[in-house]
Amino acid sequence: MAHKHDPNEKVVYVGDSRIRRHNNVNVPHDYSAYPGKSEAFIPNFLLKEWMVGVVVLVGFLVLVIAEPAPLGYPADPLNSSFIPMPDWYFLFLYQLLKYPYTSGDYLVLGVLGLSGLPFISLLLAPFLDTGKERRFYRRPIASSLMILSLVACTYLTWVSWHHYQEELRINEVTPEHIKRELEAEEAVKKGLPRPVPGKEKIPAMVASDDPTFTETMKEAQCISCHGAELQGGNAPALRGVGDRLNEEEIANVITNGREAMPAFKDQLSKEQIDQVAAWLAKQKAEGAE
Repeated sequence: MAHKHDPNEKVVYVGDSRIRRHNNVNVPHDYSAYPGKSEAFIPNFLLKEWMVGVVVLVGFLVLVIAEPAPLGYPADPLNSSFIPMPDWYFLFLYQLLKYPYTSGDYLVLGVLGLSGLPFISLLLAPFLDTGKERRFYRRPIASSLMILSLVACTYLTWVSWHHYQEELRINEVTPEHIKRELEAEEAVKKGLPRPVPGKEKIPAMVASDDPTFTETMKEAQCISCHGAELQGGNAPALRGVGDRLNEEEIANVITNGREAMPAFKDQLSKEQIDQVAAWLAKQKAEGAE
């Protein structure tokens, strides 16, 4: 350090006193300082996570291919005894919507409140539970709310299923999936193939070029309910109806109606009704496909 303007004086630099020294105690060591306990995120850790994800994805794809998701049974608008039920994980919400304060005049509260309250609770959870303790018995508020939620969901699920079983018993209704399982068991006992829902063998149409079908039945709009090829739709199939009813019975049904079918005595003449009945009486299973 120079103290005077002597050109021969030796100058010694000892550092800049204006810059403070930092020990950098908060800077973590490199992962290599912990052999066997840590590793580089890229590519080591990321590659392991990716491989685990691939294994899970492949397993999921194999499960989906082996057990495809069922599409359920065809909807039948004429089945007034059908009781709709959601999947089991929605039963507690389904039960909540049955209570007076979440339906009727309070429908908006039930729909928006039940869906919005859990979402808002999740948003507020980090701000309400700010403690550093992680043991559940030292977090009484968070633990109590969690236990209360689990108990409520379990109870509401049980009540919803119990109420559904009571409705079936009172209305003397057998669910369609149980009915089809019983039919399949009976078919196996008789040595017959298991029936496949939606792929039942339908008899072929007899005399499909008859003017009665091409003109009269289309005029009466029979195909709007029974299907363009009488294969069934919003009403039962008419193929094979000749095996169940004779010509007089068919004419009586067309004239006076039955159950959900309206009467056509005011729309069709007696001659037209007799022609349709005679043609339908020919639809028998002898011409099965």
